[in-house]
Amino acid sequence: MTTLPYLRIQRLTKKFGAFTALDNISLEIAEGEFVCFLGPSGCGKTTLLRAIAGLDIQTRGRIEQAGRDISILPPTKRDFGIVFQSYALFPNLTAAKNVAYGLENTRAKRAEVAKRVRELLDLIGLGDHGGKYPAQLSGGQQQRVALARALATSPGLLLLDEPLSALDAKVRVYLRHEVKQLQRRLGVTTIMVTHDQEEALTMADRIVVMNHGAIEQIGTPLEIYREPASPFVADFIGVMNFVAGTVVRDGVVRLGRVELACEADGLTPGSEVTLAIRPEDILVQDVPGPGSQPNALRARVDALAFLGSFFRADLVGDALEGMLLRADLPVDLVRRLGIAEKTTMSFLLPRERIRVYPGSAIHR
Repeated sequence: MTTLPYLRIQRLTKKFGAFTALDNISLEIAEGEFVCFLGPSGCGKTTLLRAIAGLDIQTRGRIEQAGRDISILPPTKRDFGIVFQSYALFPNLTAAKNVAYGLENTRAKRAEVAKRVRELLDLIGLGDHGGKYPAQLSGGQQQRVALARALATSPGLLLLDEPLSALDAKVRVYLRHEVKQLQRRLGVTTIMVTHDQEEALTMADRIVVMNHGAIEQIGTPLEIYREPASPFVADFIGVMNFVAGTVVRDGVVRLGRVELACEADGLTPGSEVTLAIRPEDILVQDVPGPGSQPNALRARVDALAFLGSFFRADLVGDALEGMLLRADLPVDLVRRLGIAEKTTMSFLLPRERIRVYPGSAIHR
């Protein structure tokens, strides 16, 4: 038995004059899911969030929430809580009063409101701070109060518009974990807009990667990272090597003077392709075996940069014919093998880690 999606978006288009901000978007979100809309500035992710909230009604298309058509309802008639990047707390109200604000409009009894506010302040770890005004709270505390206020009316949908981007890095990492734990505990369906790939990878059940008002790919963080559907997604998430290649035959591509086995079936021999491989997937051939291993490559370390938990090596070599590959090498391996600049050695490009895209467009 298939369960109906909690939120269903069908063929949503939003135009601002001649500019198309959202182009025929369709998406389904399950109840209790944490979904991130991820993409560069101007890709349409915030416009999509605002359409779901009813703050920017779409030009055409349909939105259903829990089986109910909410496409043209005003925000007040929709079932959501929202947290903005700027917190948007009322500066003249205490933290407790800010949290209570939405509840007081529901005509709930005063004792019930007070009880709910206490529960929420405890839930976000600010039980002792209810009497403080926003100016007396840190940025992270203010953002947690904004979150409690959005959750006060027990909405079916929680919308987060870049909620952590105004905070410093350490607080942001801490709050990522806090928000995700809170969402899991409450089981509230959540959509978060972010341009921060690390935030999306660590928090989301599924990521919706957007570009130019369209969806490039939808998948789990692991799928998006390991199997990017396009060069844009591959380049936007994490670090990626892009090099030009040519198809030799089914499952074999030439890179410089090296023939590599990879998933390139169905592409015409002789056609130009773009090969993509992540720096951490390039392996050092630690103990050279008898004969040459498949996808082995002799290369020289042209530059070596220490980045804390690993070294990033720039690899060049005759076989690469002027192309450069970046490899991320574990610190202990570099020390153990005495790898330094100008060291020449064998590297392996594992078949299952190479992505092949038609065409020679190298995205940067």
